[in-house]
Amino acid sequence: MNNKVYFIGAGPGDPELLTIKGRRLIDSADIIVFAGSLVNPEILKGIKAEVFDSSKMTLDEIIEIMEASVKQGKTLVRLHTGDPAFYSAISEQIERLRPLGIEYEVIPGVSSAMAGAAAIGQELTIPEISQTVIFTRLEGRTPVPEMERLGELARHRATIVIFLSVGMIEKVRDELLQGYPEDTPVAIIEKVSWPGQKVVRGLLKDIAEVAKNAGIKKTALIYVGEALRASVELLGKESRLYNKDFKHEYRK
Repeated sequence: MNNKVYFIGAGPGDPELLTIKGRRLIDSADIIVFAGSLVNPEILKGIKAEVFDSSKMTLDEIIEIMEASVKQGKTLVRLHTGDPAFYSAISEQIERLRPLGIEYEVIPGVSSAMAGAAAIGQELTIPEISQTVIFTRLEGRTPVPEMERLGELARHRATIVIFLSVGMIEKVRDELLQGYPEDTPVAIIEKVSWPGQKVVRGLLKDIAEVAKNAGIKKTALIYVGEALRASVELLGKESRLYNKDFKHEYRK
């Protein structure tokens, strides 16, 4: 291993939903900075590294540890939840590392969005129903671009996975109703892949009440779209790929 910074996706929570490469780097790291409020501590059991909890730190403090570690010839792992490609804040850290000449590498992880779909046995793209998946979040303290407001995205009627928004479920419902019919199926999954994972389903018109009755207030994903019917009823929508009349280079 080189003395550089490794950004690693720790997966959604289940310690077994961690890549082999991620596990190897975590086990051999000298220093680990992890999102303490979100990463399952089971992932850190038995490691030799010095550990820092970033939930109590500022960006400046995190970068100081990274810079010092590299100067000392140590390997540092920055552990984020899910997959670092979205809602992980790795971009702002990388932007600080580049001027310092610090090398880095990003190791992908299993996104909670994928783990949630697996938990309900759901393919998010169903032939003739939806071939597009949108990952997004409701505007809160962090703004979103005007053209990416939830009400605008709902007009596409694609499958949408909504992060960081269940605490504003009424607003989510109202925005989604700008594009989806009120009987559109919705699933909410709390603490995906963790012990105590909770799944609730409903229709868009009543999903706010369903979430509140279940006591779900945070750490949950919201799935919406017609494709969600596939995990609860027979739709008869099949891809051409395995159709007996569909010919391609591997099957004449």
